Amino acid sequence: MNTTFVDDIRGTDMLIRAADSALVIIDMQERLVPAMQAPARTIRNARTLMACAQEMGVPVMMTEQYPTGLGKTVPDLKPGPDTVVLSKMHFSCMEDADFAAHFRALGRKQAVLAGMEAHVCVLQTAASLIEEGYEVFVVSDATASRTLESEQACIARLSAAGAGIATTEMVVFEWLGRAGTPAFKKLLPLIK
Repeated sequence: MNTTFVDDIRGTDMLIRAADSALVIIDMQERLVPAMQAPARTIRNARTLMACAQEMGVPVMMTEQYPTGLGKTVPDLKPGPDTVVLSKMHFSCMEDADFAAHFRALGRKQAVLAGMEAHVCVLQTAASLIEEGYEVFVVSDATASRTLESEQACIARLSAAGAGIATTEMVVFEWLGRAGTPAFKKLLPLIK
């Protein structure tokens, strides 16, 4: 067995844990969403992630890239009372001083990312977080680009760079951790 590989794995959790996570919804804005592949699926899954995060005590951050030009976040993704919404100009959220300061202050080691565009802002944010030592999970069915080719290239590149690639259901069930709890019973209708 390659001990270097084993040593590398020990520093990263395979499971996405609610107590360690922050959810980041990137640039799901009025003028951007209609141009994406499968926008309804992406919005539905982002909404499910946000509801689950709120129920499980996972902090949620949302960004808006140049909202003057691209509009505000779509109404279907109404921020919860504790959700932080920040506008930005950098493609990587971590290059924005306000976002980076707020994210670091959360004290979470895992970043769960969803949003648009996969191959631009999601990819660059994930790369910056990985460079800083965070565990990054990209939710593939809650992330979109204008073309399928760009989405697939993003997922392949981030996977090769060490990001975990997950689906909405994977995140929800990993945050829950077990069946039979009040949170499980409340959230089950969202994923059935």
